[in-house]
Amino acid sequence: MPENPLLLLELGWGHFFQQQLSLEEWETATPVRVFALNRHLVDCVGEGGRQKFSLPHAWLHYSVEDLPTVGDWLLIDGDGQPLRLLERTSLFKRMASGNESRVQLMAANVDTLFIVTSCNDEFNLSRLERYLAMALDAGVEPVVVLTKVDLIEDAEAFRTQAGILRPNLVVEAVNAKDASVIEILHPWCRVGQTVALVGSSGVGKSTLVNTLYTSVVQETGATREGDAKGRHTTTSRSLHLLPSGGLLLDSPGMRELQLSDCEVGVATLFEEIEAVARNCRFNDCRHRGEAGCAVEAAAERDEIDPRRLANYLKLKVEQERADETLVEKRRREKNLSKTYKRVQGQKRLDGDD
Repeated sequence: MPENPLLLLELGWGHFFQQQLSLEEWETATPVRVFALNRHLVDCVGEGGRQKFSLPHAWLHYSVEDLPTVGDWLLIDGDGQPLRLLERTSLFKRMASGNESRVQLMAANVDTLFIVTSCNDEFNLSRLERYLAMALDAGVEPVVVLTKVDLIEDAEAFRTQAGILRPNLVVEAVNAKDASVIEILHPWCRVGQTVALVGSSGVGKSTLVNTLYTSVVQETGATREGDAKGRHTTTSRSLHLLPSGGLLLDSPGMRELQLSDCEVGVATLFEEIEAVARNCRFNDCRHRGEAGCAVEAAAERDEIDPRRLANYLKLKVEQERADETLVEKRRREKNLSKTYKRVQGQKRLDGDD
């Protein structure tokens, strides 16, 4: 973190956030940006420097999406205590891994998503489509960054395969250890611009962070022999100021990425399949043996890429399950809230007797 004072613009501040403040708030409150979180301890940076504070106890009862995550903007009072969370330009979230049905916030107010994958066995088109769906759903520009090009003779085949996933998709091939990556990725790392990195464990995200930052910010692990997979080294999400003036948010590698509330992103990414699906006989066609299914008919005529269709159907099913899980969770929480209020009401009545 630079010792010199920072301007709000350098931290990613803009008109979208400024218009949310009243004249009174401009005079009495201070905007700060969340750089890191440790449970309920928030690490923020503003024009006054770095500040750390715990979330107010009342905030702990808020819904997940009303709590701050890395990249968020908060207003704090003169005592350095948070007043409120500002509306976001974008939000990345996912279903938490494991059996627990809950949404996990990943990053907020991101301008560009660097989808990092390596030119080896970790390269997987279906996995890239998951990340692309996330970016498109959030309204964030996706850029595919191919790493470990120094370990192969020709990266063009990888670039071509990634490039066909979406029209005009930007794909950059880099050696994450080489300083030239700074110039290659500079268009997305200008002053006040926020980029986030996602990708599987071991594809070189931490190495990329260190090179962009020109110093060791994240520990890295050597690639394992035998399977070409790097050792996962990043354990928490954090925001970093880059020498170029941009802000970079690194996140842990995620092998199990479950989409949450990403229907628009999936539909946008697979728009060629969605266009065919509009001709299905039934509006709720699942494209799995229903009569009059235009998608299956097109697949039989080889008009749809079999791999993309299989991944599209997989992501649609995953989205439906996530939606059902969240609906059921909200129903349980609502019932628990009613029960709590009823018990509290009964206690008050008993106290009056």
